[in-house]
Amino acid sequence: MRSTKKTTLAATFAAILLAGGAQAQTAACGGDLGAFLEGVKAEAISRGVSPDVADRALAGARIDQKVLSRDRAQGVFRQTFLEFSKRTVSQSRLDIGRKKLSELASVFARAEQEFGVPGPVIAAFWAMETDFGAVQGDFNTRNALVTLAHDCRRPELFRPQLLAAIEMVGHGDLDPNGTTGAWAGEIGQVQMLPRDIIAFGVDGDGDGHVNVKQSAADAILTAAKFIQHLGFTRGQPWIQEVSVPESLPWEKTGLQPGMTAGDWFALGVTPRDGDTSFGGLAASLVLPQGRKGPAFITYPNFNIYLEWNQSFIYTTSAAYFATRLAGAPPYERGNPEEGLSDEAMKQLQTRLQAMGHDVGKIDGILGSGTRAAIQKEQLRLGLPADGWATQALLNAL
Repeated sequence: MRSTKKTTLAATFAAILLAGGAQAQTAACGGDLGAFLEGVKAEAISRGVSPDVADRALAGARIDQKVLSRDRAQGVFRQTFLEFSKRTVSQSRLDIGRKKLSELASVFARAEQEFGVPGPVIAAFWAMETDFGAVQGDFNTRNALVTLAHDCRRPELFRPQLLAAIEMVGHGDLDPNGTTGAWAGEIGQVQMLPRDIIAFGVDGDGDGHVNVKQSAADAILTAAKFIQHLGFTRGQPWIQEVSVPESLPWEKTGLQPGMTAGDWFALGVTPRDGDTSFGGLAASLVLPQGRKGPAFITYPNFNIYLEWNQSFIYTTSAAYFATRLAGAPPYERGNPEEGLSDEAMKQLQTRLQAMGHDVGKIDGILGSGTRAAIQKEQLRLGLPADGWATQALLNAL
């Protein structure tokens, strides 16, 4: 489920740039596969991997054309929050999630005790990534990483993951011929990349290995340690559904700094659960489908969702899912104004770009850049600046 735009990959890129290795790695991409693999083998050995392990890890490696096709054809998020969350936060998934939280209560309790991450947060990611381990991907992991590291589009991102996979072979935690996962190299029940598994892997079941594919305990505790690393703060909320009054400084909504939860409460924003005890925390008011749709306050812990996946719709749905598993009721749908079609959204983006706004790629997606531009134009036109794209706005422009 996760995009390869995931922040840990961006961090990998930054680390390589700082080390001055990006040009060398890019130069090594493409060309003869055998020569490429020899270069990878030499680098792995220089990092302490035994020659036997490197040989075993790379023996029979090949380019997977399906991986390249998938990489070229990465989809974009065109669903609204209401559409996507309805599909992903289904009653069936909620029932299974609650059952897993009960059956594995001791594992989830350990995760919260050691890493400060509540069970519902982990279980929601577990559900959204692989349906609790049921759908983990059928791409050979070694071949997927060889393919993406050899390809010249982003070798600086994937070569370090390939080297980490070779290291996992040495640990006995990855079978080069048998381990499968997502097309971009993520492995296991919560879909983690090899470098993250090595850095944050936890042997939850005590068998001496970190097996995030077969062992739910390993996957849960590894995810908890990783989420802690992303910055999750023990004992604090991540998202909270709220009701909003008719009038607000809508231009202050969205994922932008400057407000506390208490500031929003003072303006008439009301938590549906009645809990205002976190009023001192920094908070954003997010309106996935404008001021007439569902509304949420996001707290600093919401940032870990944005680290996990950069799609606003995915992250908001995952955070909401976790609150449902923690006992929150379904959100109030409201009555949001109808959004734009794909073609109309592209027209709006084109118009905004012509007016000097940075909306990024003209792709028909209501991303952060487009939302910010919309708010500025709504404010200029005297409209409620809630960042939601409507036909009325397009007409006004």
